[in-house]
Amino acid sequence: MSVDTDRDQGRDHDWIMAEAGRLAALGETAPRLARDPVNQPMINNWTEAIGDRNPIYADTEIARELYGGPVAPTAMAQVWTMYGLDPERPAHDPLHGTMRMLDEAGYTSVLGTNCDQTYARHLQPGEQVAVTTRLESVVGPKQTGVGEGYFVTTESRWWVALPDGRSEVVATMTFRVLKFRPRAAALAADLGEPVRPVVNRDTEFFWSGTAEGELRIQKCNACGVLRHPPGPVCPECHAMDRGYVVATGRGRVHSSVVHHAPKIPGKRLPLTLVLVELTEGVRMVGELLDPPETVEIGAPVVVDLVTVDDALTLPSWRLAEEGAR
Repeated sequence: MSVDTDRDQGRDHDWIMAEAGRLAALGETAPRLARDPVNQPMINNWTEAIGDRNPIYADTEIARELYGGPVAPTAMAQVWTMYGLDPERPAHDPLHGTMRMLDEAGYTSVLGTNCDQTYARHLQPGEQVAVTTRLESVVGPKQTGVGEGYFVTTESRWWVALPDGRSEVVATMTFRVLKFRPRAAALAADLGEPVRPVVNRDTEFFWSGTAEGELRIQKCNACGVLRHPPGPVCPECHAMDRGYVVATGRGRVHSSVVHHAPKIPGKRLPLTLVLVELTEGVRMVGELLDPPETVEIGAPVVVDLVTVDDALTLPSWRLAEEGAR
């Protein structure tokens, strides 16, 4: 269905906002129970994949002393209530309802923008989680580098039933996506505006550093552990006392991929992306500025801070002399 036909049938801004208002007025959905209780096998899979060896996530002495037994990583909150491989969604799901509505209006492409989660406490194996969701807002139309679109924001809350019959909120999430109509220029040879990173209180130090010619790594001031990407809480000691160190800007290629599609605003394809293990021990993703055929796993690289404009400097990578064929 063409965009013009959509508009002829009344699928214009007023219709979009009216439908968004109707969906928002439905309020919070009924609680949807997780398919399975919080369980140790899933915790083990998660911590192995993430590389988080915190002993409180296993049946250890420190876990028993602090919590009476192992707990689940707080960042797993959404995992317990994910839909799985079944593509069907409940009719009352506000996010997917809004997506379908904007599809009808010709805004058929999706770009994730940001996700903010807040955790009240750890979950323990055996607890049954439920989730509720509401549509917070639909804002637009906005002109972006990828095309005209609407920003859709939903809020989800995860609950656990208490023995006295009350329910306790254990985590919340604000999730925002851009639902857009690709502009012709973005689909043609024009590279368009580059995709800009989300800068918040956790990442501001990093982007201020690149602007000043420094590659900064977040450091826990309590235990000294370095981490990347930045976050609010130390994964080792759970302190929130954050600082940073300035990296040497050197490392080795841990893995690489050549990206051919889809197109990325501001970038010319194919694009070589590398996961670099810095000499400081953390890993960082970036663009390799050398031809893809010149890089091998383990090749030494050095950072190249590329100035996009006055507001953005991106860390990219070049092969160090030892790594060139």
